[in-house]
Amino acid sequence: MEIISSVAALRQRLGRENSVAFVPTMGNLHEGHLDLVRIAQQHAKCVVVSIFVNPLQFGANEDFGKYPRTLQADCDKLAACGVAIVFAPSEADLYPQPQQVTVEPPPIAQELCGAFRPGHFRGVATVVLKLLNIVQPQVAVFGKKDYQQLHVIRQMVTQLNMPVTIAGAETLRATDGLALSSRNQYLTPAERTEAIFMYQTLGEIRKSLGGGNKDYALLEDKAVKALVSHGWQVDYVAIRSQTALLEPEAGERNLVILAAARLGKTRLIDNIEVCL
Repeated sequence: MEIISSVAALRQRLGRENSVAFVPTMGNLHEGHLDLVRIAQQHAKCVVVSIFVNPLQFGANEDFGKYPRTLQADCDKLAACGVAIVFAPSEADLYPQPQQVTVEPPPIAQELCGAFRPGHFRGVATVVLKLLNIVQPQVAVFGKKDYQQLHVIRQMVTQLNMPVTIAGAETLRATDGLALSSRNQYLTPAERTEAIFMYQTLGEIRKSLGGGNKDYALLEDKAVKALVSHGWQVDYVAIRSQTALLEPEAGERNLVILAAARLGKTRLIDNIEVCL
């Protein structure tokens, strides 16, 4: 496995490849990331994984400084998976000048997580566009756990006519149902036990929808109150259409239930797709 940090060196190396799949990450890899790698390996002979904690997508009071950086352990895991290339640029490599040109994401980026993390999706879209331009893969793999992120990236790629397929990977979960996330390690043991309650709450909404309940606002409100009663600080619980992430129209059958909330100092997100 090759570890490359410079953009020029990566481009030179990839000049020898005609089948490339890409998995962008911020490192601190867990089994969910490795599942993305395995999916990428089904699409191309050469898999590139990037490891870069992107400052543009963090707000002033967020966890950029303490976000876990575990490059050696990450590379060991990727080597064991048979990854061909790790792209591990420094901030100076990826942003040699102040990034004054940015990607303005679609209006949906101002809702859901975007309403609570101003500028987050602008930072995500900008770094992903840069990475896709550098790697130029045929396929890039993103997890569905960051459902809104996946939607924004798909919109960007479609509207900017980029020659890359965005593959969405199902959320990998612990045996008790908690979605795997690098931020789970921030949880105390007691919080880790409680953390599955968000997924259980979304599961109750799914049951109600399956039973014919279409009072989305009531279901959302009930879920928020349930989380608050368990000590969560809730940003949102929302039922949206899968295709546009907008409030469902009458007769909409493909829905997604999304939630974001803080448990102690840790912000967790999750979602469940529902096909009625």
